[in-house]
Amino acid sequence: MQIGMMGLGRMGANMVRRLLRDGHECIVYDINPASVAALVTAGATGTASLEEFVGKLTKPRSAWLMLPAAITSRIVDQVADLMEPGDIIIDGGNSYYHEAVDHSARLALKGLSYVDVGTSGGVWGLERGYCLMIGGPDSAVQHLDPVFATLAPGADAGAPAPARDAGTAPFGYLHCGPSGAGHFVKMVHNGIEYGVMAAYAEGMNILKSANAGKRQRTADAETSPLENPQYYQFDIDIAEVAEVWRHGSVIGSWLLDLTAGVLKADSGLTQFGGRVSDSGEGRWTLKAAIDTGVPAPVLSSALFDRFSSQGESEFADKLLSAMRYAFGGHVEKPKAGS
Repeated sequence: MQIGMMGLGRMGANMVRRLLRDGHECIVYDINPASVAALVTAGATGTASLEEFVGKLTKPRSAWLMLPAAITSRIVDQVADLMEPGDIIIDGGNSYYHEAVDHSARLALKGLSYVDVGTSGGVWGLERGYCLMIGGPDSAVQHLDPVFATLAPGADAGAPAPARDAGTAPFGYLHCGPSGAGHFVKMVHNGIEYGVMAAYAEGMNILKSANAGKRQRTADAETSPLENPQYYQFDIDIAEVAEVWRHGSVIGSWLLDLTAGVLKADSGLTQFGGRVSDSGEGRWTLKAAIDTGVPAPVLSSALFDRFSSQGESEFADKLLSAMRYAFGGHVEKPKAGS
């Protein structure tokens, strides 16, 4: 099947390679000519402009966009202006689901179908496949099924074959509903990801402090004493703990596999500064939770912790220190490591 792919970054380029490997015809475009050239070498058909990109697609055209959320809406409109009734635009980025709902309604007036595909798999997707959460009109989604089937992981190797009437979910892709549903499911997926990541990080940080009883603590009014230091005398190898948890533990996961690999290579995490970015999905998930009245304390805590890591708590922390000095004359102690 022919598919156009615009946006050849870490995700888009590997998706094209996976499609080519399964015999699909790929028309590719990116503002970086080198990214296009690399995929032409792999067997794709390259283009040098948006007009050429759309022009080389056969009807009904299918153009898949893997772009940053900040520019996706603008590019969707530009692509739509070059298309004709019956054509399909697919957004596989992390766009806000509201935009998918609005795009679908607007493009339907032109006879175009809009399909939103929440895509999870990261840089490992080329070999592992991509979990696809799809929203859009039934006819467009059915037309694109061969592409989804190739990109998705497929049935788990060694597991019993899914029943023929089990749907596509056991193969790693699912039509979740009308336009917007795919991005909504992916949004919540990423919100959950924030919480799971935070749980691993907090738990391992507690393990890191299991030897606190061996450390010399300053005896002054500004340092909380450690009660019963005899209970905190453990020098725990966190990398090895992560490794053993991978085998038979109820908290085992692919994310834990990746974490164990990181800790094995650099147990002190010396190449990381600790600033954790958030790209929007966590915020959108919490907004949906607030709008619908659904409690989400774990996800909200994980998001706010990311804000703190970005330095957004610095002023509040300074003000807390200032208040302690104002009411009690407490002199601020230097931060650990400074």
